[in-house]
Amino acid sequence: MCTVLLARPVDMPSDTLSLEEVTVLAIKQNALFGEAVASTEIGEKLAERLDIKSVKGISDVVPNFFVPDYGSRITSSIYVRGIGARIDQPAVALNIDNVPVFSKDAYDFDLADITQLEMLRGPQSTLYGRNSMGGVINILTLGPMQWQGVRAMAEYGSGATWRLSGSIYNKVSKHVGLSLSVSGGASDGFFTNEYTGNKCDWEHSLSARFKTEWRPAANVSVLNTFAVSRLDQGGYPYEYMQTGVISYNDTCSYYRVCMSDGVTVSVRLPRFTLSSITSWQYIDDDMHLDQDFLPLDYFTLRQKRKEHVFTQDFVLRSRNSGGYNWLTGLFGFYRDMRMDAPVDFHDDGIAALIEQKRNEANPYFPIHWDERSFELLSNFKYPSYGVALYHESTLCIGRWDLTAGLRADLESPSLSYTSECHTSYSLYDNSDGICSFLRKVPVDIADQGHMRHTYVQLLPKLAAVFRLTSGSIVSNLYANIAKGYKAGGFNTQMFSDVLQQRLMNMMGVGIQYDVDQIVSYKPEKSWNFELGGHLESADRNLRADASVFYIDCTDQQLTMFPDGTTTGRIMTNAGKTRSYGFELSAHYSPVAPLDLHASYGYTNARFRKFDNGKVSYAGKYVPYAPEQTLFVAASYNLALPFSFCKTASIEVAGHGAGRIYWDEANSVSQPFYMLLDASVTFAHPRYSLQIWTRNVTGTKYHTFYFMSIGNQFVQRGRPFTAGVTLRIKLDNIIKI
Repeated sequence: MCTVLLARPVDMPSDTLSLEEVTVLAIKQNALFGEAVASTEIGEKLAERLDIKSVKGISDVVPNFFVPDYGSRITSSIYVRGIGARIDQPAVALNIDNVPVFSKDAYDFDLADITQLEMLRGPQSTLYGRNSMGGVINILTLGPMQWQGVRAMAEYGSGATWRLSGSIYNKVSKHVGLSLSVSGGASDGFFTNEYTGNKCDWEHSLSARFKTEWRPAANVSVLNTFAVSRLDQGGYPYEYMQTGVISYNDTCSYYRVCMSDGVTVSVRLPRFTLSSITSWQYIDDDMHLDQDFLPLDYFTLRQKRKEHVFTQDFVLRSRNSGGYNWLTGLFGFYRDMRMDAPVDFHDDGIAALIEQKRNEANPYFPIHWDERSFELLSNFKYPSYGVALYHESTLCIGRWDLTAGLRADLESPSLSYTSECHTSYSLYDNSDGICSFLRKVPVDIADQGHMRHTYVQLLPKLAAVFRLTSGSIVSNLYANIAKGYKAGGFNTQMFSDVLQQRLMNMMGVGIQYDVDQIVSYKPEKSWNFELGGHLESADRNLRADASVFYIDCTDQQLTMFPDGTTTGRIMTNAGKTRSYGFELSAHYSPVAPLDLHASYGYTNARFRKFDNGKVSYAGKYVPYAPEQTLFVAASYNLALPFSFCKTASIEVAGHGAGRIYWDEANSVSQPFYMLLDASVTFAHPRYSLQIWTRNVTGTKYHTFYFMSIGNQFVQRGRPFTAGVTLRIKLDNIIKI
């Protein structure tokens, strides 16, 4: 049966989701409290208090969940329990109103009118399939059948940062509701490129979402959501560690247009519910990078991509009519991606990376490049498709709920590529100490190739829940074993290096890459073993969750920078890793005005077997995944005797993460750090004004580290910021 929540009285806790009519909340799961899963649920009021408007907003709030803020919005790295991904396939799935967001590069966007956010940790691959081995994020947005009226938000803060949004929700008839949400924002940025004297992390964005809900009968619901967004930003405020200065001479920017349309149809029949989720997603983006991030003319990258994705999910689910419940589904997708990624070599890059290396290797016959700028051209067609059949059964015996599930998943990605370079160099004879011209040597490379892989995975799950009751406290204990899976693919970002090394090899230096070996990477697989429990008081003033886990991972996908003066990044498979740890979270309201939240996560993620051919990293920590996350928050509400302002709320929150190792050798790291936030909110039932600060103490920390052509770079975390947010909610004022 599809989970439903009925309307609640207005005096219920504000973080309880309020629905005016019976509405489908989740297609594939029951209320999370009774499930054998570690989860965090955030309601509308808490999301507003913490200013959660994107996936990044729940970093650290959810234990062992970390989303570093660096680069640009194409960077959506998510780490959970030592599992994560910086490029290509995500480790955590994202669903918005039951529709999957397929590409990780489109995860980072702002979303207006979030009514509930759920984060399920641990492998959810049996029900959600590929790329959910770290967990699943489900976001529910407000619908026109739930609420009717007008909402608006205006915000201004440090860095000349502003955001505006407006939404209209209305019932056209008893059976049809329409809503339109429009939002936009801009920022001058916080970090200065010393070479240009301008802020480098500026941003402009605009988005809209149009929802149609149709209920032609009491047992039928149809939801269509069309969304479009446009993003234009600078980004990439990377400082050179040797000088501590951000200074580069070429343009860095990211431009993205996203469109999507998702249709969810649910039909409730006497014994089961049939649901269909259909979606189309489109990305058109353009990234410019000064890849050396120095005030020198080494090389630049332009990556321009267009991508279409079609998904279809059929779900057949029993309606919890007895002691046996089941769910069966069929999922399929097709993805078509086209990309151009030329790398432009400039004078300093030609001199240092090509001429110098070649002439040091053969000083008697030196070369000089004829053109002081040339292109390494790469063009890709990257289609893939997949199909999966899955089933889950739950048997209820007394206080026990026993669950078994299995998913059969087939996926087939392919890559067709063209790599070209057309230039020339002059060869000289210096064998007798007198340098004389010999001849001009043309360089004409035009490589083409095609690769295809097919992966078949069986993804089982076993779980048990034991229900406990003691007076006004409801609790349960659970155990689960599940297999996780992250799809394999191709390293498109390595083709410029492949072409560069091919060029160097023609001159007698450099190495010749095996394209199939260097470009392909295998799926990542894991087994997750978990014990945990949930506790909640009848009045919901207390809720606590705890879990311990052990993860055994094979072929973990890691982003690495190849040795030497290379330009690309490579996804490679580590031999074996293991992670273990625990998570604690609690929400407690001892008296009506006081609200307390806390969560803590600990992860010990290390390599069991990983040898790059030169060094064994066995026993080292897995990079980029924090060892600890911590979140604490307290809010106090005061009643005010004014007609224009009914309450005042004071909130203080602390976020912490670390230690984070930045490389496989664990030679550089970010120690544990804490950020302090504070806000004061003055509220009326129809509007509120929030005055907020972030990183009150101005804590200095780094969110990212990497190497380019042998140089080390970091990105600093956001400094102290402050601002004000006005929200307006006017219900039942629009009639059509």
